[in-house]
Amino acid sequence: MTAQTQTVTPSSRILGSRSLLLPGLFVCLLLLIGCLLWSITLGAADIDSTVVYESLFHYDTTNFDHLIIQTVRLPRVLSGMIVGASLAVSGAIMQGLTRNPLADSGILGINSGAAFAVVLAVFLLGTPSLSTYAVFGFIGAAVAAVIVYTLGSMGRGGATPLKLTLAGVILSAFLSSFTTAILIGDQETLDKIRFWTAGSLAGREMPLLLQTAPYMIAGIVGALLISRQLTTISLGEDIAKGLGQSTGWVKGIAALLVVLLSGGAVALAGPIGFVGLVIPHVVRFIVGVDYRWILPYSAVLGAILITVADVGARVVIRPQELPVGVMMAFVGAPFFIWLARWKVKR
Repeated sequence: MTAQTQTVTPSSRILGSRSLLLPGLFVCLLLLIGCLLWSITLGAADIDSTVVYESLFHYDTTNFDHLIIQTVRLPRVLSGMIVGASLAVSGAIMQGLTRNPLADSGILGINSGAAFAVVLAVFLLGTPSLSTYAVFGFIGAAVAAVIVYTLGSMGRGGATPLKLTLAGVILSAFLSSFTTAILIGDQETLDKIRFWTAGSLAGREMPLLLQTAPYMIAGIVGALLISRQLTTISLGEDIAKGLGQSTGWVKGIAALLVVLLSGGAVALAGPIGFVGLVIPHVVRFIVGVDYRWILPYSAVLGAILITVADVGARVVIRPQELPVGVMMAFVGAPFFIWLARWKVKR
């Protein structure tokens, strides 16, 4: 019992005392609320913060600024927050399960699988219902996850971090080429979702958010419920089994949660990469390796990262805007290179 406590309850690195972890999370939540309000005020027309407050708590349907906030900006910001939280949590889960520092739904091909499935749905069904987007996104994410794990498990040594990463990169390239072929060959499909394929929050409407958010919220809640088991299994399967943990059901539930989180995020905002790669590493540097803290911190900081990236996407080249997926590439690509160069080599 003593060994288990020492192993599963690590000291944090920046927040050295465990008593600081809860206040630190509260500060991050306040920062997230501030980012939300700041993001709503920015756009093609800057809107004063007092107008934002009035729109949120004293909504007037005859006020044009209120309509902009309620129908355009608020759904966009909320979509970014839930997508950022979902991608960050799914990345943390995958890194813990595979013990692979490069694990991320984008790098392991799960985002590409979900994106290909959604594009295929639009190509085959024309204009599918909002729930169809989510269903195809989940199916594509699940199939891609199974293929990557199968390919990465072949040969000696089973599923090693390097083999999983290579399998994910190969599958991403393969599916991306098919996605591009569909979009090039069918102009109507391209016109419908060309901005979405780059990972964008532009034009996200409340009905689509309400259709997909329950799946992602369920995924986040489920991850929090098995956070203790994830902490144990992240230390190694032999250690987890030695402590009496049944690793099979933990892996199965965790894989289902990753599909819910990644599939829902892609269905809502398209394939946005690097969030699940960057945030868990930053969080572990702050709080240590206890998933009871890694997961909530990842959810909050992932939401903050996407919100800030979306603000940058809107203001960098005004009045035009970049897809938030492009902004994340500027942040994530250098981090990925550093991680591959130092962490994996070590």
